[in-house]
Amino acid sequence: MGCCGSTESKREWKPLEEHSCTDIPWLIIFTLFCIGMACICGYPIATGGAARLVFGYDSYGNTCGKNNTKIEGVPLSGRDMTENKFVFFLDPCNLDLINRKIKSIALCVSKCPSTELMTYFDLKQFALNNGSNLCTYDLTPTRYTSSSEKSTKCPKLPVPPSKSVLLFRRCIPTDISCYTQFAKAFMTFVSDNTVLQRVISGVMASKEIIIGLCILALVLSLIMMVVIRYISQLLVWILTVLVIIGSTGGTGVLWWFYVDHRKALNSNTTSVFGKEVASDNVKALMKYIHVVLLLVMFFMRKRVALTISLFHVAGKVFIHLPLLVLQPFWTFLCLILFWIYWIGVLLFLGTTGTPVKNNSTGVVGYEMPGPLQFLVWYHVVGLIWISEFILAFQQMTIAGAVVTYYFTRNKSQIPATPIISSMARTIRYHLGTLAKGSFIITLVKIPRLILTYIHSQLKGKENACARCMVKACVCCLWCLEKCLAYLNQNAYTATAINSTSFCTSAREAFLILVENALRVAAINTVGDFVLFLGKILIVSCTAFAGVLALNYQRDYTVWVLPLLIVCVFAFLVAHCFLSVFENVVDVLFLCFAVDTKYNDGSPGREYYMDKALMEFVENSKKMGWKKPDDGDGREMKPMVS
Repeated sequence: MGCCGSTESKREWKPLEEHSCTDIPWLIIFTLFCIGMACICGYPIATGGAARLVFGYDSYGNTCGKNNTKIEGVPLSGRDMTENKFVFFLDPCNLDLINRKIKSIALCVSKCPSTELMTYFDLKQFALNNGSNLCTYDLTPTRYTSSSEKSTKCPKLPVPPSKSVLLFRRCIPTDISCYTQFAKAFMTFVSDNTVLQRVISGVMASKEIIIGLCILALVLSLIMMVVIRYISQLLVWILTVLVIIGSTGGTGVLWWFYVDHRKALNSNTTSVFGKEVASDNVKALMKYIHVVLLLVMFFMRKRVALTISLFHVAGKVFIHLPLLVLQPFWTFLCLILFWIYWIGVLLFLGTTGTPVKNNSTGVVGYEMPGPLQFLVWYHVVGLIWISEFILAFQQMTIAGAVVTYYFTRNKSQIPATPIISSMARTIRYHLGTLAKGSFIITLVKIPRLILTYIHSQLKGKENACARCMVKACVCCLWCLEKCLAYLNQNAYTATAINSTSFCTSAREAFLILVENALRVAAINTVGDFVLFLGKILIVSCTAFAGVLALNYQRDYTVWVLPLLIVCVFAFLVAHCFLSVFENVVDVLFLCFAVDTKYNDGSPGREYYMDKALMEFVENSKKMGWKKPDDGDGREMKPMVS
């Protein structure tokens, strides 16, 4: 099961020729873990916690809409609430912003007041006419106007009109002015109330324009994924020009330093030793920096050409596999559904356990016994592991589809639905590999999140050394997580190519990446910069269109917030789509590295690569590039569909 203890023998690289199940023990472990997550969901359902959350419960432990059992020490518990199906709060506007709850006595009532009740006599008439008692159970409606305890046992006057929301049996005030505390908390960030009103009115008045601009950002992102292969060379030249300008500027600064030190050398303000040291420093900087820049530009020129070729082929991939652009949508949808389920179960757990009475307030709450509190931590680990598993499934699906495209010599023979075929192969053979890879990321992410929480708690404390150490650990774990995520992605690609286990694939992919370290550096620097420019281009075009559209909207004058919303959405959309493009480029590079390592273009060992990459290889051979030796002369056979 472990990487160090892996007994799988090293296999020949035979792209998609043999399929076998990988990392079965980890699939079993992940399946058992998911069963545990389902059991955690079943526990609050079986013990009544889910019913208390769905149907609601009062401050005395009675579940609304059900016949309840008596709770020892709570006189008002154990009541038959079959007819009282709604939760009513005596003071619904008393909000605890810190703990995010309503600080009020809750009762089960049969009907929510639909009109405002101004006096206790109105409360009495409402109870007698509708059979819905809005005061505590020990106070009968006939005593509403005469009881000395009416100020504490009856709702705060005036009672705002309220209604229940579908599937949420709580009496929610219909007048949103009830929740002015939230507005006051937000207003602290705005000194002028009129400014806030103008900004909000601007957003509401421009909602159609905002929707239109968001659709424009989506269309521009789709277009960019196809045309970036045509403009990648231009963007790389832009990067080269920026490097030249930067180096020229640096050289100018150094020359200015040199002239300044020459003046100091000719004056008497500096000692002889200091003059010599200053002059030597400047000369050394001028010489060595120029040498380093020249060497970097010389050795990276061919790698930059490879990056351009990979971008060109990646554009072709999206033409042949257009459904790749939908992967972010499906992944996002799966994540949203899982997160909704996870939050729902977490809320269920919050209302599960044994009833505990607060002696100071008399309110009944529910607490899980100590040994069962580990369920919450288990649930948190499940959030991270399953989320990472869903993201890994997307990476494996993309890798499988791109591998199918690359290692199919005749592109007309590509399967009709390569994306679905890749998903089917992943589900049938490689779920265990995804479980193992995502678990490794989880092992690093959990301590990083814990340390991040500790660091946030140490803010404002006197121990600055401890905060610095925690922050350093968080940064190290973050770097480790990014490195492992990159290695995992390449391991998934190797698994898609050769159908090997996670550890074998990670080892083989790592060795290939090390052999092509300079190429990897070029792709991860130049390629990332090109994609960054693509994101900036999408955001800039969307923002320009937004300025033109909003400038002719005369209903308001403040359109900064609508434009900011559009720009943020445009960047997120561009990031999602171009991240898929980046994944495709990484997969293509590993396929190319395997292809060039085990094939040389001779009969029986023909290349699989695209024409653009073939031209790069031929040009590299003319410039004296030597193909890495494969050692044993192994042959890669054509893919079997």
